[in-house]
Amino acid sequence: MSINLQKMKEKLAALNSKGDKKSAFWRPQDGEQTIRIVPTADGDPFKEFFFHYNLGNNPGFLCPKRNFGDDCPVCNFVRTLYNEGDEESVKMAKSLNARQRFFSPVLVRGEEEEGTRVWGYGKMAYQELLNLVLNPDYGDITDTDDGTDLVMKYGKPPGASFPQTSLTPRRRSSALAEEKAKIREFLDQIPDFGKLFESKTGPEIQAMLDEFLLGEEDAEDISTETKKYTNTETDAVDKAFAELMA
Repeated sequence: MSINLQKMKEKLAALNSKGDKKSAFWRPQDGEQTIRIVPTADGDPFKEFFFHYNLGNNPGFLCPKRNFGDDCPVCNFVRTLYNEGDEESVKMAKSLNARQRFFSPVLVRGEEEEGTRVWGYGKMAYQELLNLVLNPDYGDITDTDDGTDLVMKYGKPPGASFPQTSLTPRRRSSALAEEKAKIREFLDQIPDFGKLFESKTGPEIQAMLDEFLLGEEDAEDISTETKKYTNTETDAVDKAFAELMA
């Protein structure tokens, strides 16, 4: 049986196009921008996931326990560290603990040609969004015909160590798009959040943890190595989260 040259051409084309693949994620730029939360079919556009960060050079990954109720080697190790109770163990436990992030499908005004993308954010922005949707003055801010755009101010205030997000609703409601066909297109572009992040198996996570611990044991001063993951904890998590969405 001869090789399928057409299939090989398709594989090569797919390989060459990977570098140009459009990201499903959107990251806010410093300054002001206007976004619109796009409604999801289940009525909940604020998706919640838990990730582990700071495990060596690995990017953030989904926690099997907090997301799916499965066994998680990192969570087990974190519990062991807390049980040890000494200062260094507790510091490391805190740096490895699962962290909560939220994701919503958004349309960025002025960038509608990019379509619906996914915005990842933290607990403070999440609480702000919940307060908005529960405020009767605004109603359903995601409504495709009569919803509300949000003006986002994003950046590091003077003296802050990480960026902050503030959201202000527009005073007037508006449609998601002028044409019904375009609204449908934006809705169809919402990704399957269940497939948005790759899930790692227990053995894969255990191997990552073993490699991380081996590196810790090889360090001349384990307390110094631990400090590396805790003193700049917020910056490290933000960096890992950015790598996750690259």
